[in-house]
Amino acid sequence: MNLYADMINTVREMEQIARLFNIEPFPIYFMGGSACLLGQYTERATRDFDFIDLSYPAKLGKVFVHLRDYDILEYESTILSPRYAERALRISEFKYLQVYVLSREDIIVSKIIRLAPKDWEDIDELIKDCDKQLILRIIEEVLQREDLFESKREAFIKQLPLFKERYNV
Repeated sequence: MNLYADMINTVREMEQIARLFNIEPFPIYFMGGSACLLGQYTERATRDFDFIDLSYPAKLGKVFVHLRDYDILEYESTILSPRYAERALRISEFKYLQVYVLSREDIIVSKIIRLAPKDWEDIDELIKDCDKQLILRIIEEVLQREDLFESKREAFIKQLPLFKERYNV
């Protein structure tokens, strides 16, 4: 079973549904495990799709439902730099929808808040091809956000020393 091909096909079918319902093309930014697979950063098994809420209208629900297992992540409660879109990579297989995956560095920073065993595994894999100076800049951009929920900021700050020590960042 090729999870990458399965995920690409699922998103391709979502794109076809958007066309079928005459829904205007829209951007979607995947993060987490789905971004790792779609961006071919890692091969960790996942079937859920995590993406950033861009204040999508309700009519897109009929498109998103095709993903089956998905989470729309509210920007204010997600550890993201305000500049994530500048670093995101567009997936060339999709011509109608603008499908992006976050950069490796943005994904790493987004995982610092939790640092569950699967997050450590993902970071171990992702960090091999990362710019550590960029990671530090992204961390600073996150910390400067005024719209980030305070509880999320505090949890992120609490985990930062563990992350920095383990990866010598």
